[in-house]
Amino acid sequence: MEKIITDELITKKLEAEGLLEFHDMEENKAWSLLQAYYDCEVDDQWRNRGYDFYCYEETTADGYTVYITTSDPDSICISEDVHYYENELSGEIETAIKDGCTMYIDDLDATYFIDAVEEAYGIMYANVKQKIENELIEEGYEYENRNETVA
Repeated sequence: MEKIITDELITKKLEAEGLLEFHDMEENKAWSLLQAYYDCEVDDQWRNRGYDFYCYEETTADGYTVYITTSDPDSICISEDVHYYENELSGEIETAIKDGCTMYIDDLDATYFIDAVEEAYGIMYANVKQKIENELIEEGYEYENRNETVA
């Protein structure tokens, strides 16, 4: 009997590692898996410690809301660290997650944080799936259709 790589087999192995598609996961469980995989931490309470990455809201002198993303809150670069729109934040948070940063994020319920977690989780999920497929191939498994390749 041939050893065939199927979607069901891969899904079973992913589930054995505690991984489901993001939309099937509880957010806290997804975040715990991300922390373990990327060796990152997040905190929404400002503490006397040096974080690798900060993301927080500030108000300008004339009342506008801006968002700061920086590695050093004592040395803000206006052209690089200050954002007028929230939609620019998730990409920077995602990078900080994947870089294994300790992070201060002032609003863990904000859409930009949830979006960053979802994107980083998707990348982690794809990486683990790829690893599982490679392990199966090393164990002698093959795709049923010889034209299929590991993506």
